[in-house]
Amino acid sequence: MEESWTDDEYGASHEGTVKVLLDDGSTAEPVYFDVGSGGYVPSSSHWSIYDGRSPNTPRASAFRATCACGWVGARHALDWGKVGDQPLHTAAAADADRCLTDWDRHIVEVGETTVPVPEGIAGLLDKLEAEIERYAEESPVGAVKLARRMEISAANVGYWAARKARGALSTEDVAAGLGLSAGQAASLLARFGRWSPYS
Repeated sequence: MEESWTDDEYGASHEGTVKVLLDDGSTAEPVYFDVGSGGYVPSSSHWSIYDGRSPNTPRASAFRATCACGWVGARHALDWGKVGDQPLHTAAAADADRCLTDWDRHIVEVGETTVPVPEGIAGLLDKLEAEIERYAEESPVGAVKLARRMEISAANVGYWAARKARGALSTEDVAAGLGLSAGQAASLLARFGRWSPYS
């Protein structure tokens, strides 16, 4: 188990996590829990377990946000004088939150590097989403029907856009423009363009 964050637009391409750093600067390995006999040995990498209070659990020196894309955030040192005897999940929650704030800033920066979307179109989509959410209060089934219409529209628009992008750009260029990994970009194009992702 590990705390992680994702953004709706970028998904697993920019999954963020809190990594625990030890005194020597290394990243803490997952902690395995002995539950007796059996083939399954549970483990965790959640920052809150690294309190050094059991023989197989090292003590965290600092937290750092990381992202699936390779980005690494600032080091946030833990003050064990303030932690004292408190549970780490309580005493260090603010430090973990700093990692989330760092990752949030990273996601904003990712968005600034992607292909810009015209404000007029983005505004129309935001307005449409808000209108359908309001309509859902009056008619939930009607809102589902509209959501289905939006799916159809997205599939229709995405079909030709994906095929044009595939013919004009490399997968890496598409990935950079969308803020996705190359694998996720290729899968997205394949889904919209209706070809096999293995072709």
